[in-house]
Amino acid sequence: MDAPVAPPSDLIAPTGRRFAVALTIVLVLWAAMVGGVAYLLYSRTYWLREADEANLREWLDEARIYRKSLPELVAEYVDLHDRQRLDDTDGPVVHKRQEIAEQLKCLAAPTRIYQAQIPLFPDVFRFDLRFPGTNWQSISWISPAPRPRAQLKATNELTYPILGENEPRAVFSCEYRLHAFNMRQRETEESQQRFAWAVGLAAVAGLPAFFWVYLVYRREQAREEARLAAQQRASAAEKATLELKSQFFANIGIMAGSYAHNIKNLLVRPNDLLARCAATDDLAPVQKTMLGEVRETLGTVTERLQEILQTVRRDPTRTHVAVVDLNAMVQRLWSTWSDLAREKWKLTLTTDVIPGVLNIRGDHSHLVQMLENLMFNARDATFERRNVLREEARAGSDDGTRQKRLLDAAAWKGEVLLRTRRDANTAELEVIDNGVGMTEEVRRQCTDTHFSTKRDNAIFEGLNAGMGLGLSFVTMVLEHHRAKLEIESAPRQGATFRIIFPEASHDRPGD
Repeated sequence: MDAPVAPPSDLIAPTGRRFAVALTIVLVLWAAMVGGVAYLLYSRTYWLREADEANLREWLDEARIYRKSLPELVAEYVDLHDRQRLDDTDGPVVHKRQEIAEQLKCLAAPTRIYQAQIPLFPDVFRFDLRFPGTNWQSISWISPAPRPRAQLKATNELTYPILGENEPRAVFSCEYRLHAFNMRQRETEESQQRFAWAVGLAAVAGLPAFFWVYLVYRREQAREEARLAAQQRASAAEKATLELKSQFFANIGIMAGSYAHNIKNLLVRPNDLLARCAATDDLAPVQKTMLGEVRETLGTVTERLQEILQTVRRDPTRTHVAVVDLNAMVQRLWSTWSDLAREKWKLTLTTDVIPGVLNIRGDHSHLVQMLENLMFNARDATFERRNVLREEARAGSDDGTRQKRLLDAAAWKGEVLLRTRRDANTAELEVIDNGVGMTEEVRRQCTDTHFSTKRDNAIFEGLNAGMGLGLSFVTMVLEHHRAKLEIESAPRQGATFRIIFPEASHDRPGD
């Protein structure tokens, strides 16, 4: 039993890429969900702090001790420095600094008086007013009350520009703590717990997605492995078919070679007798001419048998490539078979070749057999067409014209045309007949091995006709010559077999 074959990396790679894409999509969706939940918890946790800071800033900006608010006093202090060019030791500046310091002290006084008595009332531990970009001394107030060590972490700091937003001239900081610390701490802890639960829920919700992605990956991998196994089975079947086909043609070649060798041996005696007869002096000129024609015909048969023997003695799938003149091959075929076609086959064999030389590269013996097979198929198609006409004439009503219809059917002549053409860098050979034609289904299957519509209709081929090997041999030859076969046909419209070869226009025959 063969060991299982591991799928190659070029087939598994697409599955890995699809899995990576699916995993990325799941991770993005999961991250978006977790981020959304985190954002909601964050906004729910910190919106109270933002509200507290807004209220605290409003209190600091709007509170008035000497009919002026803190921002107004800071603006006057900065203006004294800018317009009068006074330093921190001058009297007006010192007086304004003391006024600001007193403002800060008065702001913090109520918070010390009612410390831990009014809910949501702030405990202020420090005020700090700084002037960025200058060497001016900062103005600060620090609470004398000690801060409980256990609550150090509960203090908050609010820092904002009190004068100028884009380029602040003065920045104010306030360190404070709200009285409702325990409640806020509980809310913070609850918010953290809710966040932890949300993250855990998102993680649990992501597990089915990861499991689904894994199942999809396994399914795609199984499909790829199944497809690979199917391709391997198809390749093995195709290889076995090719081996059987090669063995089949090899066996046919061996049989054909055996018959050809026996026939060639049988022709030795007739050739010897003809030579002796021709050497006698008491024969009339007409008799000598006839004996010469018979001897020439036997020589042609012997030559063809020699070609068959040379062909079947080598691998039928291999070709002995040389430059072949397609026009010369067609003309030679016409000269060999035209008389027999006219006298015995009752058909007209004609040629229409282009002027000059039409070279292709191929095995001359295989090409001649291929062309003869196509010509014999065309001949059989004309036989079948004549039989159809005769049967229709016999089956028609006897209205006084039946005899004429039979005579017309018997007088009908088949036509086979061998034509060559040149198109761009290709050489085309067409075998055209006016025979019985083919249906679309027959046209599609006519090149399959052992497919034939001529069984029990072999007029000139005896028991060897209708085996379905002719066109199959043609396709095998064309495959090894890198040629293409096109077939056009319709019932009672004849058939055109068009072969397209790569042209070897710059070569000479025999190279």
